[in-house]
Amino acid sequence: MSRIKGKDTKPELLLRSMLHRAGFRFRLHVPGLPGRPDIVLPRYQTVIFVNGCFWHRHRNCKFAYTPKSRIEFWQQKFSDTVARDTAKEKQLRELGWNVITVWECELKQQAQETCANLLSRIVSSS
Repeated sequence: MSRIKGKDTKPELLLRSMLHRAGFRFRLHVPGLPGRPDIVLPRYQTVIFVNGCFWHRHRNCKFAYTPKSRIEFWQQKFSDTVARDTAKEKQLRELGWNVITVWECELKQQAQETCANLLSRIVSSS
């Protein structure tokens, strides 16, 4: 697990590139915010998390499978991750931030459409 990246993942780089081309300027992994969001758009008071389907348990996604060995270990790990995600999202909303979650599979399968939907959500939230 030490090889698993927490920053600059392929889906995150793809989304950042699309946002930048669309004219958005942002900050990365701001340490003062709960959960250290992947992308922070201060002008729009919006944070974006780019979540991997496996680790963050995207519902009804083929990438959110559970390994066959050490099932109890994995279930506990996944439930802790989901609970932590929920708590951080709640804290951010209480601080007045709009929270958007983009899933890895969405960026893999339909990147342009996902980005277009994301851009409309960002603009409409301001």
